[in-house]
Amino acid sequence: MTSSSAASRKALSKIACNRLQKELVEWQVNPPAGFKHKVTDNLQRWVIEVNGAPGTLYANEIYQLQVDFPENYPMEAPQVVFLHPAPLHPHIYSNGHICLDILYDSWSPAMTVSSICISILSMLSSSTVKQRPEDNDRYVKNCKNGRSPKETRWWFHDDKV
Repeated sequence: MTSSSAASRKALSKIACNRLQKELVEWQVNPPAGFKHKVTDNLQRWVIEVNGAPGTLYANEIYQLQVDFPENYPMEAPQVVFLHPAPLHPHIYSNGHICLDILYDSWSPAMTVSSICISILSMLSSSTVKQRPEDNDRYVKNCKNGRSPKETRWWFHDDKV
């Protein structure tokens, strides 16, 4: 969510709070390799540092993910975006939106923040080229006024990168 929509967010349900507290404890005990949770007092918004995996196009590069949890998490997927600057990748738009099916149509309540992070790192690591999606300019232009990537009808057609 953008800062303008953050104020209109509903508070987390008790189930969501319990689940996120459990995930946070697990993260502190066993963080996924290549990620660092930036501690804040906001359970509903996490900022996560992503370190590019060694031996990949993104080795030694550091990015930040912002994860915003809806009131009914984990039944609904969190919104996950890269903060500026977003990595150059065929499935990552310059506004930070990520075209990855598990964030939308293929979401499952069994998934966790850690599993999302591992999927994103895998997506980055498998890329053979650093470039924006072909429709980046059009998509970003159509996302004015802080439109959420969850409002996009994604077309998941390319699993090669």
